Amino acid sequence: MSVQLKAKKREDLTHSNTKELRESGFIPGVVYGKAKDTKNIAVESITLLKTVRDEGKNAVISLDIEEDKPVNVMLHEYQVDPIRDTVTHVDFYIIDLSEEMEVSVALNLQGEAKGAKEGGVLQQPLFEIQVLAKPGDIPEEITLDISSLEIGNVLTIADLPKSDTYKYLDDPETTIATILPPGGNEVEEYEEAQAESQGEQEE
Repeated sequence: MSVQLKAKKREDLTHSNTKELRESGFIPGVVYGKAKDTKNIAVESITLLKTVRDEGKNAVISLDIEEDKPVNVMLHEYQVDPIRDTVTHVDFYIIDLSEEMEVSVALNLQGEAKGAKEGGVLQQPLFEIQVLAKPGDIPEEITLDISSLEIGNVLTIADLPKSDTYKYLDDPETTIATILPPGGNEVEEYEEAQAESQGEQEE
């Protein structure tokens, strides 16, 4: 199911007009896709940010561009002003609901690890994972319970819950989380040992 978002065409691409759009609460952007002409548009800033907040960055959006027929899109990329922390430009990609696509999905670790309660240090080197799915089957996030994780335990992509609607594209042995032994020196020694082990595997 898609969410609705209205957009208006942007004919004047001058800097002054773009500045005026932003000052009036709109974000300039483009819409493009395979064998599709690129269209310059503008969307209301508040509405777009609310849509992303409520539905997630991988939401399927039915973009209504004035008198044109609505198109199914996904948010592909956006630019942020580092000083004002505001979105300054947005790219939408036209999608085919019946075609699988590769996207990044957030990993959410839930619970307090048993090893952390005993003084261990939780490390999470991976915060997003690549999945292949049809647009309507893309999960907003992938959750993993780490309550039973003890000191020395390692969770990998192979430990993630299986799904019939999407599949993981990253190496199954990629580490998601681990509980390191307590103490700074022991943590450093553990990390060095892991690095050496990975180096030997690559050779």
